[in-house]
Amino acid sequence: MGGTSAEREVSLRTGAAILNALKNLGYNALGIDADRDIAEKLKKEKIELAFIALHGGTGEDGSIQGLLEVLGIPFTGSGVLASALSMDKEASKKMFVCRGVPVPEFAIAAKGKKTEIGFPLPWAVKPATEGSSVGVTMVNQESQFGPALEQALRYSKKAIIERRIFGKEIQVGILGDRILGSVEVRPSTDFYSYEAKYTAGKTEYILPPEVDKGLLNMVEENGLKAHRALGCKGATRVDLILDKDGRSYVLEVNTIPGMTETSLLPKIAALAGLGFPALVEEILREALKE
Repeated sequence: MGGTSAEREVSLRTGAAILNALKNLGYNALGIDADRDIAEKLKKEKIELAFIALHGGTGEDGSIQGLLEVLGIPFTGSGVLASALSMDKEASKKMFVCRGVPVPEFAIAAKGKKTEIGFPLPWAVKPATEGSSVGVTMVNQESQFGPALEQALRYSKKAIIERRIFGKEIQVGILGDRILGSVEVRPSTDFYSYEAKYTAGKTEYILPPEVDKGLLNMVEENGLKAHRALGCKGATRVDLILDKDGRSYVLEVNTIPGMTETSLLPKIAALAGLGFPALVEEILREALKE
């Protein structure tokens, strides 16, 4: 847990909750702050299995997964390739397009390069390799684009410009290649920002989503389709938007979903009858399946 990404504080909270659950379940569990000495720490502590609770950066982009594979330590969640694809929004969107998973129109921007955007405002401007809505700005007029792009490029070498879709924000939980359930999020802010995600009371959670059953089934199936398109394993959370015309769009797949007191996957699991300790143990079991 922890690490060095912009999502360090959230990761520490996720890690603390998981560590507490594992200890209460009777596991010999140890919390490790994943700094540059992580390989030495893993060897020193003789770790037999790693429960990855790192958000963003090298903890979620396949790097830590590659290290664990080299060290021969089994780990929770997706492998190197699926993690890397999920973390890179450009790569994942291209995979989605190839596999017929619906996504908003998008363009790629990088420092010093001219950006061609072939769709009208409003836009969502995001770092290509960050999570938790870090560095995300909604752009309603052209004058806002420059500062929004600059903000996104502080966190990533590339930025994604998406056509902004308005509608119901629905997050789908996947566990062990099956649909666990979903939640509708209604933030009090303009969009589901970092503040809305991690400040208690800033967002209303609707479980199950207030959506026609047939439409919800379609949204959830698109979530599973996105999970499979990237080759993900274990637990993931897929973020989608359902517009007023009944079309759903995948925004991204989170290979290491948050597990804090305000996180969505535990809320979805609880609705499915899986309490927090049981969810943690199920994720652990998935890591040992081959």
